[in-house]
Amino acid sequence: MKEQIQAEPDEAFNYYALSLEYLEKEPQKSLELFENLLIKFPDYLPTYYHAANLYFNLNILEKAKETYEKGIILAQNLKKEKTEKELKSAYQMFLDEIDE
Repeated sequence: MKEQIQAEPDEAFNYYALSLEYLEKEPQKSLELFENLLIKFPDYLPTYYHAANLYFNLNILEKAKETYEKGIILAQNLKKEKTEKELKSAYQMFLDEIDE
């Protein structure tokens, strides 16, 4: 995947796929890649769910909340109803979890 990033540095999916590869074993590295995606490719919708969930798992709650909210707005703007529903559901579970 790193080779694909070097070959196609403007392809968001390559960074996304690499972020997912690091998610389990190297969450900090995954987080760096997700944050880079959110800055460099803010319209790449798949990033928001995983980045927000990772922020939550790392107890970076304000960033998790912000990322869910931005993802929901982006999904609405892109008219991606299924993704919007998924993000809203995950966001509600997040809110329920932090209220306990």
